[in-house]
Amino acid sequence: MKNVSKGFSLIELLVVLVILGLIAGLVVPNIMGRGEDAKSRAAVAEVQRLSMAVDEFYLDTGRAPRELQELVEKPGNVSNWNGPYVNGSNLNDPWGNAYTYRFPGEERDFDIFSHGRDGQPGGEGPDRDIANWNL
Repeated sequence: MKNVSKGFSLIELLVVLVILGLIAGLVVPNIMGRGEDAKSRAAVAEVQRLSMAVDEFYLDTGRAPRELQELVEKPGNVSNWNGPYVNGSNLNDPWGNAYTYRFPGEERDFDIFSHGRDGQPGGEGPDRDIANWNL
């Protein structure tokens, strides 16, 4: 009678583990970089959306907001406010830092920007500044 094995040998299991390790070694680094790229793209979209909300606030009220929070909550001394213009939870960039808003701006009528992943001015890649004047 023939001895029939119904399981895997140790060599077969090791080969499978090596193959899985090689695949993980090739795929994981590519996936890891994609998360930061996605956050940068989200910050660009958010800065554009906040800029449009500031413009809409200006058209409704006749003045620019003094701070981004005025896009969420009606200031006491403003008429014709038709907000909220943005969701209050979207006043932070994808890295959890508050967007910076300046009125009057140094680059434009108003400036909205994020300092990127590192939260510091300048930088490259995911650390680069994302602003309404460099989109």
